[in-house]
Amino acid sequence: MSENRDSIADADRGSIDAFIERLWSEDGLADRTLEAYRRDLEGLARWLNAQGRHLDTAARADLSAYLGARRVSARSMARRQSAFRRFYAHLVRLRPGFEDPTLLLDRPKLPRGLPKALAEREVEALLAAPDVDTPLGMRDRAMLELMYASGLRVSELVNLPLSGLNLRQGVLRVTGKGGKERLVPVGETALDWIERYLSTARPQLARARQPAALFLSNRGAAMSRQMFWVLVKRHAMKVGITAKRISPHVLRHSFATHLLNHGADLRALQMLLGHSALSTTQIYTLVAREGLKRLHAQHHPRG
Repeated sequence: MSENRDSIADADRGSIDAFIERLWSEDGLADRTLEAYRRDLEGLARWLNAQGRHLDTAARADLSAYLGARRVSARSMARRQSAFRRFYAHLVRLRPGFEDPTLLLDRPKLPRGLPKALAEREVEALLAAPDVDTPLGMRDRAMLELMYASGLRVSELVNLPLSGLNLRQGVLRVTGKGGKERLVPVGETALDWIERYLSTARPQLARARQPAALFLSNRGAAMSRQMFWVLVKRHAMKVGITAKRISPHVLRHSFATHLLNHGADLRALQMLLGHSALSTTQIYTLVAREGLKRLHAQHHPRG
């Protein structure tokens, strides 16, 4: 069979389409996640079809053989297994008595990497990097200040509508993963930069139009995630931040780590970050602990 979507049996293609549609409508998963799940399921369907089998007749041994024959990273393996587990849980829901072939699959062991955070002095340098005498520089400064002040995801930042900002109360209404809304406070410094952006730079970028997005590109439209990644990289290089793998998410990690370093409550941090489970937030306690250990080793006479 050729490696294209048409080589998949009609029944399997229909099952995948129905599953992806349900994930989109009920769970609100990101487009990139849905595309990855589709690719993983289509790959499995092609392999099964080549052996005269279908997705709904696959056994645990089939899945083990398929996964075992492919050399991929532990993270890629985990994502594939996640796609398969969710797909077969979907079939179980549709077909009472259906036997889920993923129940006894061995889960890959993932290395637990700690989020990378900038030092506070590095954040200060990054925030001061844009040239605020230009409209784009003022926009960049306001975006960086807001991301560090509120710990937003990059998708939340670039998709933030003007209507989601309440300057009087100093809060944002943010739509996060799964379409869940949360209120996020904005510090006075970030509010000041946003007000300056709104009064000077944004009208120039909007070009007499009324775009919905808070932060605009030089074409007067909403920015993309990729565009913001590029400008963060550019400003980081300008101030000599090259040792760490810099990205917009590093500012979110820095926000969380610095709050914990200064005594923030873990559950409050969970709410600010929009994490559905406290266990996701707890990894930042490890980051803070590692920072304290390095500080002790560097400055204590018996470190």
